[in-house]
Amino acid sequence: MKPLSPFKMMIYASLCAALTAAGALIAIPVGPVPIVLQNFFVMITGLLLGSRWGLASVGIYLLAGVMGFPVFAGGTGGIGRIMGPTGGYLIGYLPAVWLIGWISHRPKPAPLFDLIAMLCGSLIIYLFGLSWLKLITGMNLWKSLAVGMIPFLPGDAVKIAAALAVVPIVRRTIGELPPTGH
Repeated sequence: MKPLSPFKMMIYASLCAALTAAGALIAIPVGPVPIVLQNFFVMITGLLLGSRWGLASVGIYLLAGVMGFPVFAGGTGGIGRIMGPTGGYLIGYLPAVWLIGWISHRPKPAPLFDLIAMLCGSLIIYLFGLSWLKLITGMNLWKSLAVGMIPFLPGDAVKIAAALAVVPIVRRTIGELPPTGH
């Protein structure tokens, strides 16, 4: 199979950024951190586009949000969202998508590597998110875990399972990433 051109990769990166923004519109408030689908699309972006193009896609998404476009949870935008309680999760998307792309990008994709990549990416998002949540709110570690991670673990397991089911189909549809996808 012929690798995808840089032009097609830009289109896919833009599409993944738009899907991440759409995933933010579905926000269920459950405290300072809402339940969203953003991290689902960040994981899929890393799996499909690799580390380099995945990073570009999430960077576009975050830049749009910082510029005030309503692409963050609940249709909000602006630098204040990065400075607020959920800012660490948003910033954590950058290293997470890169790591997911780096781990999962193999000559022959393997579900085990995809699973490991998403678990590691989720861990990165939580590390950034919980650290920032704790700093901004003044909560202790246990309270931060109780409101910023534990309620989200079952949903994250469902998102990872859904990504494992969807990504192989999409990979077959879009074709092979260029060798520089890492």
